[in-house]
Amino acid sequence: MENLDVTTVVFAIVAIFVAIKLRSVLGTRTGAERRPMDVPPPPGAAPTDNVVPFSPGRRPAAPTAPAPDRWRGFAEAGTPLAQGFDAIAAVEPQFNPAEFLVGSRGAYDMIVGAFAAGDSSALRRLLAPDALANFAGAIEARKAAGQTMKTVLVSIDKTEIVEARVTGREAWIAVRFAAKLISSTMDAGGGVVEGSATEVADHLDIWSFSRQLGSRDPNWLLTATETVH
Repeated sequence: MENLDVTTVVFAIVAIFVAIKLRSVLGTRTGAERRPMDVPPPPGAAPTDNVVPFSPGRRPAAPTAPAPDRWRGFAEAGTPLAQGFDAIAAVEPQFNPAEFLVGSRGAYDMIVGAFAAGDSSALRRLLAPDALANFAGAIEARKAAGQTMKTVLVSIDKTEIVEARVTGREAWIAVRFAAKLISSTMDAGGGVVEGSATEVADHLDIWSFSRQLGSRDPNWLLTATETVH
């Protein structure tokens, strides 16, 4: 003890004092302490190991009602035409009038060409049975008379959907076409018996198309034609 340094004794006493003070302030860890950000469960709640995020997750967006003017440019809100579009879109939400008109223009071009050429096979893929029977009958009558037909589609100036409706699962859409054609029917000798081989004529027709909604076949078929005077 005679060799014990006084300074060492003093520092030892200070260290013991500090340790006692820290213990009184901070306490001791037993292993059962909660993490600083843990929230205690409510009384009676079952313990869980799930991690709950601090910020609640975003709830799925509730379905919204269609905008009343979603057919702008094609149909006025509240009109029978708009209601027809609504009925189609209720079964096939991807329905788009603009895309339909693009398809109808292509169908007009192909059907006019196939009819003039007497191509019943091509028409069979584009026409409903009743319309096909009418077109095929006209083609057969033309052949029986020894006549041929030539038609040139100069332009389709305007297409407009004028009617849309749903009956059961079948949708119907009527399109008014304003087009320019050069069309002539010739006899066996090549003489023109109807129309003109050179003159451009304006044609205004309403074509009706139909399709079973929900069908895997996306094609609309021509069901009827009407010339507008």
